[in-house]
Amino acid sequence: MRIGVFGLGYVGTVSAACLAREHEVIGVDPNRLKVELVNSAKSPIVEKDLDALIVGAVEAGRLKATTSAREAVLHTELSLVCVGTPSRANGSLDLQYLERVCREIGEALADAAEFHTVVIRSTVLPGTMRTLVIPTIESASGKKAGEGFGVCSNPEFLREGSAVYDYDNPPKTVIGEHDKASGEKLRGLYAKLDAPLVVTDIAAAEMVKYVDNVWHALKVDFANEIGNICKALEIDGHRVMDIFCKDAKLNLSPYYLKPGFAFGGSCLPKDVRALTYCAKTLDLDLPVLGSLLRSNDLQVERGIEMVMRAPGRKVGVLGFSFKAGTDDLRESPIVRLVEHLIGKGYDLKLYDRNVSLARLTGANKAYIDEHVPHLAKLMVESVDELIRHANTIVVGNAAPEFADALKKTRPDQVVIDLVRIVKGVTDGAYQGICW
Repeated sequence: MRIGVFGLGYVGTVSAACLAREHEVIGVDPNRLKVELVNSAKSPIVEKDLDALIVGAVEAGRLKATTSAREAVLHTELSLVCVGTPSRANGSLDLQYLERVCREIGEALADAAEFHTVVIRSTVLPGTMRTLVIPTIESASGKKAGEGFGVCSNPEFLREGSAVYDYDNPPKTVIGEHDKASGEKLRGLYAKLDAPLVVTDIAAAEMVKYVDNVWHALKVDFANEIGNICKALEIDGHRVMDIFCKDAKLNLSPYYLKPGFAFGGSCLPKDVRALTYCAKTLDLDLPVLGSLLRSNDLQVERGIEMVMRAPGRKVGVLGFSFKAGTDDLRESPIVRLVEHLIGKGYDLKLYDRNVSLARLTGANKAYIDEHVPHLAKLMVESVDELIRHANTIVVGNAAPEFADALKKTRPDQVVIDLVRIVKGVTDGAYQGICW
């Protein structure tokens, strides 16, 4: 391919050098020094393994640089935009460089005869492609996205110090496509990379990079807070976290990383409380651990608000143990939701195959007696009875039978799904708590 790379910083220079092993690449940057360095086969940044790549590509005639966006666009079929999006003082992104490049690309596209694909590799918040990138290019070019030019989002996952290795060994390749033709072209660009390829919508692709980086930041803070507790208790924090990381089944895995309702049960709330109490006795301020229960409470409140916004006062709850396959109601967030709605005068019916009052004993029975003493009067024997009763149906856990149960709902009923028992997206009759 013939590729233009806009922005010769860390992402742009690495991308340009790696692509130039097989493609013709023109790097574009307003900084003349960077352009001169590349054209003299020198790297404008310090990065492992990059110098040799640039020397080889420049000497082979596959890599050159220019300050002219017009030259790059008119001599290529694809533009990779890798300009910086730094923070402003208030935390918002400074998009002036992105907007300028999009305008320059658009002006050049006005005179381009062939279909050209613009790929945004810069890190931008969801909606930036829709509200800034596409309108700017359309306005400057007089062409329409998907017809006169193509657009894709292609976030990068490069770490400084190992960026060349990361380019060749990515954890995943994500393509957010606006039009199929551009998505296909970008798929071809990465065809030889041995990594999962994900093609999705543009907004999801824009969001992925932020999720990755914020997750990494959360992991650092989590490990540090655990380390601070361990040090105060004279425990080797590295030894503890090494043991923690050996669990790839639950700890380092997709488990517990699906958006949904609040956590509950006999372990998680109790143990979070105990560890944060321990930290307080050690005079440690640990804001990440200390915010967990508050965040969980807010998710319960969001579920309650969704039910209360729905029309009608008759509510049916499918599943009210804290998770499917158990009759454990201790600290179940659904029980908290039910308790609140009872207090607000709602007419409730509850169904859960696994919950039988005759089998509730010990701590479980005591919890129900304290929090929902009229539970027996609210329970029904069948899903059909619950559906006949309700204006609003709340899916409280992921028991497999509930997916079939929802097929029996009436057009006038609202379903509030707290666990994504079906793969729908929020609309008027179906409301997902996080989707």
